[in-house]
Amino acid sequence: MTVAVQLAALAVTAFGLVAAAVVLAVERRLMPALAVLLDFLIAAGLLRLAAEPAWDAIAAAAAVIAVRKLVTAGLRAAQPH
Repeated sequence: MTVAVQLAALAVTAFGLVAAAVVLAVERRLMPALAVLLDFLIAAGLLRLAAEPAWDAIAAAAAVIAVRKLVTAGLRAAQPH
């Protein structure tokens, strides 16, 4: 089970890279692409946490979520009102 979850997390990370590249190519803006990538990285981190809950994995997932929140705040602030 652990190997399957680790492979799934790796696949989610790879799909995230591809999706971010597509968003970057279509939008021509870095912030939306980064937001998409971070969403996929959060998903991969949570999958890894499900396989082996360790403090370093929890810290890594929390760090990615914090960065995602900052990127979201930056995207909202950059939008014209």
